[in-house]
Amino acid sequence: MATVELAFSALPVHVRTARLIVTAVARRSGVEEELLDEVRLAVGEACSRAVEAHRLHCPAEPVRLELHDDDGRFEVVVNDAASNGKPVDPLPAAPPRGGGAGGGDDPDSLGLAVISGLVDDVEIAPTPDGTQIRMGWPVAAHSSGSN
Repeated sequence: MATVELAFSALPVHVRTARLIVTAVARRSGVEEELLDEVRLAVGEACSRAVEAHRLHCPAEPVRLELHDDDGRFEVVVNDAASNGKPVDPLPAAPPRGGGAGGGDDPDSLGLAVISGLVDDVEIAPTPDGTQIRMGWPVAAHSSGSN
């Protein structure tokens, strides 16, 4: 399949649409049915995080997604353009147990930790414009493509 690109304005209502589109493309690409909930949740979290960053720093800029199914895997890349000069922790640790002052209070870190916990194959990296979250899932070897 060729690359599918999706851009949407930074409104929370569009996150659901992005989840539905990504899930449909994942299913068509051959991602196993039992992984589709993981895809839906991870993409929803990444898009919600990007929408919130855009709403704070660049509300007129769209959130951008790229979907690929090359080399036996389905990949989703979520790009935000909300660089605020703050470096992004590439793979944040899970929030500390028991809460407590000073730990796990940053919603951005919590969202990235949730994504890292959901997806085995994930890369979170700063870009010149913001943050890129690249997530991947295996594609079934013999997908029928007729669901």
